[in-house]
This record gives sequence, structure tokens and C-alpha cells, in this order.
Amino acid sequence: MLFWIVLAVVVLLALVVLAVVGHGVLGAFGRLNRELAAAEDDVRPVLEQVQLSAEHAARRRDARPTSG
Repeated sequence: MLFWIVLAVVVLLALVVLAVVGHGVLGAFGRLNRELAAAEDDVRPVLEQVQLSAEHAARRRDARPTSG
């Protein structure tokens, strides 16, 4: 009888530990997603400016007279 009680307690503790670890992992993924979204918001204006500059450079390159 004592064996079954000890086994039940061990299984219950294992489930609690797994739940805590799972909660921590899911929380970390949530924080990572928020950090990535914030980084994307920070970088978006720079990316748009770089794209505009690349388009401007391509237009100037195409409009440049060719020597030949």
C-alpha cells in the first residue's frame, strides 16, 4: 500500500515539474514573439528608407546616358 502512495506522489510531483517547465517555455516563446515584433517595428523605417534609396539608385542608373 505504501508503494502506491509513494508512486502517486512521485507521479504527481513529476507532473507539477513538467507543468512548471512547460509554463516557463511557453512564457519564453511569448516574450520572444513580443521582442521580435518590437525589433521589427524599430527596423521597419530603416528598411523602407533603404528600399527607397535602392529604387532611387536604380532609376538614376537607368537614366544615366551610356557611353559608347
